[in-house]
Amino acid sequence: MFNIELAGVVITVNNRYPAVEKLCREYITHETASSAFTVEVSDEQIDREQSVGDFSRGYCESVCIYREIVKKIPKYGVFFLHASVVEADGVSYAFMAKSGTGKSTHTSLWLKHFGERARIINGDKPLLRFVDGQLYVYGTPWCGKEGYQINTSSPLKALCFLERGEKNSIRRLNDNEIVNRLFHQVIMPENASDMEDFLKLLDRTVKEVPMWLLTCTISDEAVVTAYEAMSKETQK
Repeated sequence: MFNIELAGVVITVNNRYPAVEKLCREYITHETASSAFTVEVSDEQIDREQSVGDFSRGYCESVCIYREIVKKIPKYGVFFLHASVVEADGVSYAFMAKSGTGKSTHTSLWLKHFGERARIINGDKPLLRFVDGQLYVYGTPWCGKEGYQINTSSPLKALCFLERGEKNSIRRLNDNEIVNRLFHQVIMPENASDMEDFLKLLDRTVKEVPMWLLTCTISDEAVVTAYEAMSKETQK
């Protein structure tokens, strides 16, 4: 058992396998503040997760634990988004796409294009939280197979849905276009109270954060197209 801090929330993890603590080592906190909640998973949950792929029980436990965290954490003003988040010049951009589309490949191109001006906050499973009217993105230990993650926070400038195309183009989405796309990138809480908190956070995000659709190739030009549009746009 150990405590981690994610997006400013202290969580107790009651783990069965040491792989979980190893994964979370950069987020472990020894502060005396009491934890907001405890997460643990059953052997049955681990069994179900292991049945879908050839993974160790420790890895499967870590997946199940994070799933439980993201279901409970909206109560504390934090929510999960399935996205790859890259920071450039001190602000971040979150890219979302269907599995296999290439969101991690795209954000990696930002590192190549911007060099030391850019870094990837999280490659797959960040957390988000409003602080003083600004939406921030936070790194987590759960970050995708590339392992891109930093235990830090960064102001989020925009959210962008990614699609493959033969040419590079980007446009703002309206609210009706956003909702269906966004619900595919989140995990819903299970109880009514947490669901209400979650939906309030999601609604505020839609209202306040610019959201885009980028149709792109795997190229440096795609990075330029995205950055030039999103970096100049003001918050709603």
